[in-house]
Amino acid sequence: MGGFFGTVSQQDCVADLFYGTDYNSHLGTRRGGMATYNADEHSFTRSIHNLESSYFRTKFEPLLGRFAGSRSGIGIISDTDAQPLVINSHLGRFAIVTVAKINNIDALAQQLLDQHMHFAELSSGKTNQTELVALLLIQGKTFVEGIENVFRHIDGSCSMLLLTDDGIIAARDDWGRTPIVIGRKEGAYAATTESTAFPNLDYTIDRFLGPGEVVRLRADGIEQLRAPQDHQQICSFLWVYYGFPTSTYEGRNVEEMRFDNGQMMAAEDDTEIDCVCGIPDSGVGMALGYAAGLGKPYQRAISKYTPTWPRSFTPANQEMRQLVAKMKLIPNRDLLNGKRVLFCDDSIVRGTQLRDNVSVLFDDGVKEVHMRIACPPLIYGCPYIGFTNSKSDMELITRRIIGELEGDPNKNLERYATTDSPEYRRLVEIIRERLGLTTLRFNKLETLVKAIGLPKCKLCTHCFDGSGCCGCKK
Repeated sequence: MGGFFGTVSQQDCVADLFYGTDYNSHLGTRRGGMATYNADEHSFTRSIHNLESSYFRTKFEPLLGRFAGSRSGIGIISDTDAQPLVINSHLGRFAIVTVAKINNIDALAQQLLDQHMHFAELSSGKTNQTELVALLLIQGKTFVEGIENVFRHIDGSCSMLLLTDDGIIAARDDWGRTPIVIGRKEGAYAATTESTAFPNLDYTIDRFLGPGEVVRLRADGIEQLRAPQDHQQICSFLWVYYGFPTSTYEGRNVEEMRFDNGQMMAAEDDTEIDCVCGIPDSGVGMALGYAAGLGKPYQRAISKYTPTWPRSFTPANQEMRQLVAKMKLIPNRDLLNGKRVLFCDDSIVRGTQLRDNVSVLFDDGVKEVHMRIACPPLIYGCPYIGFTNSKSDMELITRRIIGELEGDPNKNLERYATTDSPEYRRLVEIIRERLGLTTLRFNKLETLVKAIGLPKCKLCTHCFDGSGCCGCKK
């Protein structure tokens, strides 16, 4: 996925920009970048680093002196291409960062090449999607017209920040699939993907941008440039997996939602257990709610080794990824031995890591392993943002099993996505058997939607049920 942070201040903004961007590190692992504008010198400064084997702060902290004196800037943690980019155009000079997923990037790139435009940036030998967005943007007579041109042409999603000599322009994806929250403090405004970036920098939440809304931030205020759309499809997986516990989207706190989600699931669960444990990190909030709902103790029977694994890098090959996934989680044998333990986790994607973890738990003396998943089974790859879209559908354990049962991994998907249908129950049972679990239950879509607290038509649930706006198939 990715996350960004931008700020405009009456004073030097570099510290806020550095730490604010770093607070988005859980959203991306490939690239990090910052760009600032120095109004006294009328100049942009930019730096980009690879983060695949290191951290944002270790790469950028030694460089902060280069940005000194700047009162506005934008930063990005990205799972895609190198950014920010600095563009000189008829709209003026500006820097741009995007959180985007563009499915028709090749077709759009060819259209632009046919118009005698060119691409200066390549990302792993492919078109840099942030540059493509910039080229679509500068076809407009104004920034707003250019942003609307981006929204009209891309298939997928795109939120962006533009750093200009007159503040920062923040534009949320036209369907609101990814969030932008505005913060303020005395003499400064900021825009970011994660509200987690605000408290320690003394910002308070001012507002959440609506779908397709465009605003200009200056140090002394906000100017709306484009009103929000009526439709909305914010990703429901933000609360389940991506979001940091202290973040809030659309007024709904991540940790609060995870607790309520677990408590609601527990209300329909009569399994006899001794304790509840969350799989760190995103399963912990749900497990606390589950324990409260069942009236059973919560125990940290598995801990994440945070001194060296505060977050997961993405090794190049699957074998190394599996090793990393195993090494960062440490079971507590003294708490597990002889216990019937109910574990909570955010999702099951491939199932490989969970199968290995379950085997270790039984080796450590667990009597029963009951698994509860915060969301419904992932049936469809995501075409809008970067969770399951980075994997082929056939990497999903659900689709592999459907292919075995139906002879075609794309057949009867709606039946398998329907809770308690014969196909659904058979799918869940096969997953349970293959992972070696005592019992396995996925959350119902209705429960997940209720826990988030937004109407179903305001949420994107495509990866669970294949639906787009208001349940229509897209």
